[in-house]
Amino acid sequence: MKRMLPPWFLLLTLIGAPSLAIAADSNSLLNSWLAAQTNIHAWSADFIQTRAFKSLAQPLTATGHVWFAEPDRFRWELGHPPKTIAVRATSEMLVIYPLLKRVEKYPLTGDQTGPWRDALALLQAGFPRSRSELESTYRIVTEVITNGVDEVTLQPKSAAARKMMPHIKIGFDTKDFMLKFTELEFADGSIMRNDFFDPVLNPPMDDSMFAPEIPKDYKVAEPLKSKSR
Repeated sequence: MKRMLPPWFLLLTLIGAPSLAIAADSNSLLNSWLAAQTNIHAWSADFIQTRAFKSLAQPLTATGHVWFAEPDRFRWELGHPPKTIAVRATSEMLVIYPLLKRVEKYPLTGDQTGPWRDALALLQAGFPRSRSELESTYRIVTEVITNGVDEVTLQPKSAAARKMMPHIKIGFDTKDFMLKFTELEFADGSIMRNDFFDPVLNPPMDDSMFAPEIPKDYKVAEPLKSKSR
């Protein structure tokens, strides 16, 4: 079983009628969706994660729950009970593996550069605040509407980011502008897609959700620090 990539890389195919490419209308929808993001201060949803690998005939699937809160905090739990938990707080991100009693710490300080900073920039794919914010990080490649879902394909502008993830897709409902899915295409051809359902807009959230207490018997690793040696 392949380990899930850190869930902050969050994120194929919708079954139904053929896609209809729309230029002016879809552009207007994208702008409306971006405007709607300013009303999101917190958000949570269940999700189904699908991982597709060229080496496997059938994709791997798992379920989980995600919480998002301003300005950029999140918590992903994959599995019931959770097998992987990813939490982003102010100064660091934690990836916790309860069954292994292991936690990985990733710093979010300003002196981190290179692919790690590029990866962090991809975190905001699901909730950009404006078109300028979106286009500062991505080039909009295509936009199509399928069965009431606007699918936007993005390409990271950073060359280092493109080497990790050539394309990212975002899908949102054309009526209520709720996020429906995110999809990441990796350099090896594998794909990670998260389909969201039962979303809750602006639910109350306790700060402790984004600052989990690590049990004393957990092994703590700092992968980026070991790579820099």
